[in-house]
Amino acid sequence: MQFKIEIAGFIPDIDAIEHTIRAVDPSALADIDQAGEMIRVATSLDAVHLLRLMGQAGYPVAEDELERLPSECCGGCGG
Repeated sequence: MQFKIEIAGFIPDIDAIEHTIRAVDPSALADIDQAGEMIRVATSLDAVHLLRLMGQAGYPVAEDELERLPSECCGGCGG
């Protein structure tokens, strides 16, 4: 699943976020867009789990701030 979170206020520590998420989902990816306005996360975790981990990483996010993006999976890799 892919999610995006609009950055409000301070710029989060993306390394801490990715490290926290990867402790549970080793294949997860997290980054900040070039404009510095959005956190992007690709993970196998559901929204509830991701929200909890974001808080643990020091960047609490409310449920209404998390946007789930439509899947881009073509199924070709079998994953």
